[in-house]
Amino acid sequence: RGAGPAAQALSLPLMGAALLCSFQHCFVCGKRGASISCAQAGCDRSFHLPCASEGECVTQYFDEFRSFCREHSPQQDVEAVPAPDTTCIMCTDPVGDCVSYGTMVCPACKSAWFHRACIQEQAMNAGMFFFNCPLCRDIGLFKGVMRFVGIRIPPRFPTWEIDEEFEPEPWSHSRCDASECRYRYGREEAARSG
Repeated sequence: RGAGPAAQALSLPLMGAALLCSFQHCFVCGKRGASISCAQAGCDRSFHLPCASEGECVTQYFDEFRSFCREHSPQQDVEAVPAPDTTCIMCTDPVGDCVSYGTMVCPACKSAWFHRACIQEQAMNAGMFFFNCPLCRDIGLFKGVMRFVGIRIPPRFPTWEIDEEFEPEPWSHSRCDASECRYRYGREEAARSG
């Protein structure tokens, strides 16, 4: 038995979209079957989801879930330049010499520099409720800008709280271990005030 008229009517647009995608070439790898198109008006670039990162494409995982090619990807609007030899606050590998697709900075403190892949991993682990700047702990501005530039933040609790074996530590760290303590009153006062 065939599908009814309503089901056939619904499947026609899907079949048309599938047919169109089969002819679209991915601007990253050059192969056919690209199903994601740049949301910028007038741009005809398409790409495969697995090619997005390599092609420096951005998908905004909110509202309309818009995707952009590298030419039209939203950029961080922040006037900050990393000092020479600046490293990622998360992996400690060197970052680029400016804000780019792969190098990002916290929009609040403008001191925390990190790689896109590193902050994306933190977002996936922290979830919507605990994702913040790893240095200044800003939440509002940081989360908004990260979502805008394509960092996917899953709407769930952190993975460490989902894990059945998770138990909070019975103690808290009480001393600054940085090689150079930047607390204005010194390392000893930082330890006393927590």
